[in-house]
Amino acid sequence: MDHGGDLLSYEKYYDGKLIDFSSNINPLGPPEGLDEVLRDSFNSVEIYPDIKYRRLKKSISNYLKCREENVLVGNGAVELIDNFIILAKRVLVSIPSFSEYEKRALVHQKEIIRIPYNSDFTIDMKTIGSNIEKDDLIILGNPNNPTGLRLDKIELIVLHNIVKKSGAYLVLDEAFFEFCPWDYDSIELFRQTNYENLGIIRAATKFFGLPGIRLGYGCTSAALAQEISKIELPWSVNAFAEAAGNFIFGEKEYIRKSKEYIEQERQYMLQELSKHSFIKVFPTETNYILIKLLRWDEEYVFNFFLKRGIVIRKCSSFEGLDNSYIRVAIRSREDNKKLLSIFNELEMM
Repeated sequence: MDHGGDLLSYEKYYDGKLIDFSSNINPLGPPEGLDEVLRDSFNSVEIYPDIKYRRLKKSISNYLKCREENVLVGNGAVELIDNFIILAKRVLVSIPSFSEYEKRALVHQKEIIRIPYNSDFTIDMKTIGSNIEKDDLIILGNPNNPTGLRLDKIELIVLHNIVKKSGAYLVLDEAFFEFCPWDYDSIELFRQTNYENLGIIRAATKFFGLPGIRLGYGCTSAALAQEISKIELPWSVNAFAEAAGNFIFGEKEYIRKSKEYIEQERQYMLQELSKHSFIKVFPTETNYILIKLLRWDEEYVFNFFLKRGIVIRKCSSFEGLDNSYIRVAIRSREDNKKLLSIFNELEMM
């Protein structure tokens, strides 16, 4: 299992509807009114999207509070990450992290430098500093998948300075940014640098509950945006994704409610899971929780949950983690209670 959300592979093992705790989508679902927007946009399938995505980029620039010439759009965050990788000499990744960083680097025949996180899943700044070279690309999840942690604000500034001094590039994969506390926004943090040697990538997939739409967006320097425009695929954002993007970023009440809901459920889940002695629960700043199993391995626990109608994420496919780790999403209170009840049952085994 390289990715979550693959319910089709497991539906034959349970007689009923599976609850997906393996993918990390906003449990509140998409913003209200989006269905109507998408229906109204149906006629737009008869024409090509604007190849420059001017209206969409304006919506994104208003949302991110950056200039339109800094905005990137693509068919999901992975396409934007792929474009940065194409331009790189080598790719540095901290492990464990999202598998597509390495997969895309391998597709483009780039040398990969793996730098493990520290034992507490904080970044190893010293090793990064001693390995990074001109034209390298370092990709970091912020928050990271599967650990759920972001870089400390000061640490992030220091890292960006190291990267700039080396003539390298830093890409922050912030697909889960909106689920995090309000304490800092990297786009605001680096505005005065004009995003030199930096790319910040986000997605509609997770927070806006739209994995089927495939809309990635982000912010980089105007010069780097121009370089990327030379290699990116034309019309990679379809008409429905464009219509969704022109709507969702103005939904401030939805954003506020979603953040508050996830914060409440995150604290509830961390508190309840931490009561169990057979697991180690890692802190998180987003809508999923990494867990180390102190008794069984991931396969046994995965099947235990599957027989009870829940799909969790096995984590041995993450480079740097063994088969004693699982990851669970944060969902509705009803679903979360069901997950917790199965953990209670597991402890009695």
